[in-house]
Amino acid sequence: MAMLSDRPHTALLVIDVQEGVVGEAFDRDPVVARIAALVDRARSEQVPVVWVQHADAGLQRGSAEWQYVPELTPDAAEALVHKSHGDSFEGTDLEDVLGAARVGRLVVAGAESDVCIRSTIHGAFTRGYDVTLVGDAHTSSDKSVWGAPPPEQVIAHTNLYWGHQTAPGRTAAVDLAAEVRLRGA
Repeated sequence: MAMLSDRPHTALLVIDVQEGVVGEAFDRDPVVARIAALVDRARSEQVPVVWVQHADAGLQRGSAEWQYVPELTPDAAEALVHKSHGDSFEGTDLEDVLGAARVGRLVVAGAESDVCIRSTIHGAFTRGYDVTLVGDAHTSSDKSVWGAPPPEQVIAHTNLYWGHQTAPGRTAAVDLAAEVRLRGA
């Protein structure tokens, strides 16, 4: 149970699955397909879907690269959070959106594993949320030219350490898209 005991609900948080973010991402098509299936499941189970969309100097708001990929279409009734930092909570209304829906548990998918996914799952955890990372529904581009491991290793490492994350009164988990529970803990 989340430290946020007055928030019994779960939300699916879809982070930055935008043309300019996942265009060159590792395993892009299967990851996006799994995210689309999660969105469909969340909608059918009446679990809120919260969309996060990044913009900064390199990813201009309104540009073609800033748009969500065509395989994913946010519903007009679903929350859309605009951000300009890695952590989806920083400088945004995400906490207000989740509080209004009484969400205390997040199921997280999207991009990029080593930047916005990692920042957001840690940001949520330190704010008291239970956080399930969907292990096969996040991805990253190849940053090995700058000394980073290949993207498949970045994804595997993120899954490995998140599956062992602990803190009092909170849970961290990694589940595959086909097995993740969207309702309940």
